[in-house]
Amino acid sequence: RGVQAHRLCPPRGAGSSLEPEERSMEPPAVPEEEEEEEKEEGAVPLSMAPGPVGCQLFGYVGIEAVLDQMKIKTMKTGFEFNIMVVGQSGLGKSTMVNTLFKSKVSRKSSQPGQEERIPKTVQLQSITHVIEEKGVKMKLTVTDTPGFGDQINNENCWDPIIKYINEQYERYLREEILITRKRKIPDTRVHGCVYFVPPTGHWLRPLDLEFMRRLSKIVNVVPVIAKADTLTLEERAEFKQRIQEDLKTHAISVYPQEDFDQDPEDRALNDRIREKIPFAVVGADQEHQVNGKRVLGRKTKWGIIEVENPAHCEFPLLRDLLIRSHLQDLKDITHNVHYESYRVRRLNESNRPG
Repeated sequence: RGVQAHRLCPPRGAGSSLEPEERSMEPPAVPEEEEEEEKEEGAVPLSMAPGPVGCQLFGYVGIEAVLDQMKIKTMKTGFEFNIMVVGQSGLGKSTMVNTLFKSKVSRKSSQPGQEERIPKTVQLQSITHVIEEKGVKMKLTVTDTPGFGDQINNENCWDPIIKYINEQYERYLREEILITRKRKIPDTRVHGCVYFVPPTGHWLRPLDLEFMRRLSKIVNVVPVIAKADTLTLEERAEFKQRIQEDLKTHAISVYPQEDFDQDPEDRALNDRIREKIPFAVVGADQEHQVNGKRVLGRKTKWGIIEVENPAHCEFPLLRDLLIRSHLQDLKDITHNVHYESYRVRRLNESNRPG
């Protein structure tokens, strides 16, 4: 009977309902054929598959306080902004910069009381100021280009400007590749270049097209129509349309570039800005009394042109673009796009044999 009972009882692991089944904690073996198919198809295991992990908070953590920390730190350390103005003499570049920052930040004549002589070649002049507003400090550097486009033969007059911009990239790169680096590398890179187009009312000159074609590859170029009060509203609208057609025909990408729009909201905002470019601006650094208020403007025989009035000119659009809405974006694109392309090119040149 013992032998018969032993024969009737199934062996352990054979699926007996009387004894618990021993199960291994290891995953079941996968046949080799299935493994090869998964490798060929590039399948990712479920445990390795990336995906968003959401977590619902059931109390206040204080993550939003990070914004206050960043604000306090920025107010203590301040930040840097470097702008370049390019255009012929007499287009109001210095006045426009003074109007933007509501202070005397443009270059001054070496001898007061005498008119500044036009140099024979393009000579770049940089002036640095520290501006403070409501506890926020900004180190502003304004680079002017006297002599640009003032000669009879303006061949290669953009070379000193390109050289200067690349020199600032090179200076930053040398500080960045040091073994012992500074905690904060001085940033002298040009974040934005405002190009002043003469108010001819016709088409862009070959000089304008060639300058923007070359410079838009290494810096953020913002074209503006200088002294727009010399044009009627009809002439101004027609001139802007012709400039937009010229930029599109010659594939010149000015700021804000369509390729760098990150999300739909940025694209919608930048599309509205691109429809207005180039901005028709008027500069003035003197105040006048209008309806009991002190306003910046230019006094003419027909009245006062209010600089900050959108019905008179598009200076508020330029100010908002450069300072109030896109200042940090100008710095980010300069660092992540223009400087990055320069850095890659220079490192490739240094690693090239011979």
